[in-house]
Amino acid sequence: MVFLSWVNESVFYHIYPLGFCGAPQQNEGGEPVPRIEKLLGWIPHLREMQVNALYLGPVFESSEHGYDTSDYYTLDRRLGANEDFKRVCAALHENGIRIVLDGVFNHVGRGFWAFRDVQQNGQSSRYCSWFHNLNFGGGSPMGDAFWYEGWQGHFNLVKLNLRNPEVVDHLLGAVGMWMDEFGIDGLRLDAADCVDFDFFRRLKAFCRGKRPDFWLMGEIIHGDYNRWANPDMLDSVTNYECAKGLYSSHNDRNYFEIAHSLARQFGPGGIYKNLCLYNFVDNHDVNRLASVLRNERHLENVYTLLYTMPGAPSVYYGSEWGVKGIKQNGSDAGLRPCLELGKIEDANYQLCEHIKRLGAVRRALPALQYGGYDHALIKNEQYAFRRELNGRSVYVALNLAEHPEYLEFRVDASPLVDLFTGTSYETNDGNLKLEVPAYGSRILVPQEEWERFSAASSGEAASTGAPAAPVPPAPRELKTGRWRHFKGGEYEVIGKARHSETLEELVVYRALYGEGGLWVRPLDMFLEDVEQDGRVVPRFVYSGD
Repeated sequence: MVFLSWVNESVFYHIYPLGFCGAPQQNEGGEPVPRIEKLLGWIPHLREMQVNALYLGPVFESSEHGYDTSDYYTLDRRLGANEDFKRVCAALHENGIRIVLDGVFNHVGRGFWAFRDVQQNGQSSRYCSWFHNLNFGGGSPMGDAFWYEGWQGHFNLVKLNLRNPEVVDHLLGAVGMWMDEFGIDGLRLDAADCVDFDFFRRLKAFCRGKRPDFWLMGEIIHGDYNRWANPDMLDSVTNYECAKGLYSSHNDRNYFEIAHSLARQFGPGGIYKNLCLYNFVDNHDVNRLASVLRNERHLENVYTLLYTMPGAPSVYYGSEWGVKGIKQNGSDAGLRPCLELGKIEDANYQLCEHIKRLGAVRRALPALQYGGYDHALIKNEQYAFRRELNGRSVYVALNLAEHPEYLEFRVDASPLVDLFTGTSYETNDGNLKLEVPAYGSRILVPQEEWERFSAASSGEAASTGAPAAPVPPAPRELKTGRWRHFKGGEYEVIGKARHSETLEELVVYRALYGEGGLWVRPLDMFLEDVEQDGRVVPRFVYSGD
């Protein structure tokens, strides 16, 4: 299998363009509207998140949702014209962001030009053989004078005959055009479990012949991923097994679930050790993570796992702010909203900052990109594992409990430094014992790795010149409950008090770590903003009751 290093080193961002751009639900024709240019305004945000690969859902001309293609060679007019998208692709590439498009090659829409020719010309159409099981022995449920096979019984999605050389040549011609004219770097293959294997072999040979580093990733929900991801076919597939385990292990307070999947896939003797799988926690087809997690305080730990487990992490647009969304009445519209930067409703800016930090960590540490996996500690509510490459280790420790916990496990280096806080931990004869905050995590590296990471992070911040992501002002009304200090500590606000002599308002709060000491601080100081790494952030951020 050709080794595609850029994929291992990527942080993906996934956008469903028709929803993201606010396109009309139905394609009524008319002149193209360059809504796709909206992406240009999001490039600084992508760079702040350390994103270097953008997966765009369907952009080919279609009648409705994009998966009902009507023309493989043209950008959907609701997004703009081909020339508009060329400018967007050029800008993304100039900013070091690769582009992966959705390849919907199993089926087309009823508006596809060849299918309309069959509707108009019946058995005399030269395109009858382009469609799977199309015959004139009876009518279709859509009122046609012929029968055809729809994808999973959906007759608005007409299954292509991928055994017809003309169909294959037409599709490969489209792929070649998007590669040559737009410079795309890969394809996500929709409904890959339904696609003929020989077509994937032809596609692989075609793409590799044009560009050895072109990436092919298939949408696979169930089954042995090696059936599709192998030297002759695809390079990777969607990791739905872990997508489920990442959230349900937190909902059920059972880290054994995700630990089992990671060991089965990537541990010693793991069945997918040689694959770089596409990892995610939500997408355009499944309910948003913030809607399925029973406790939103687990959001940060889920993303910490996503970014530190083997494979390439991907964030679905808006989920970095904890945007919610569920399927309703059979519709995916709630999962595919139009979003505007700076206008995200109920945005969780703390989560977004956490994910940005994870992006920097992911891209700085080769052990997270290429290293092996082995667990160090597994309990129901605590979990630690090691990623190792060429003798250089990264340890990840997580705690999903509502209170701090001490974790103890064996390590191969000392001291180790937490990349979130900069705290250094000594070991005792190879044994590490450290406290992990409630709903929190540590990413631990040797001292020399920490120094390299700090230097690289400072250089990156200086070189990008990108504006900082918007941070909302601290709330001016104090609430009782949990607050997080800008340096990472968790505290519980008990209430307000007044100084007996000056009558100054004070905040009474206690630490949710260590011995749980009580503290007081002037109210104005508690709620003020401070400068951190060149950004203005709240001193404390409210995180819930």
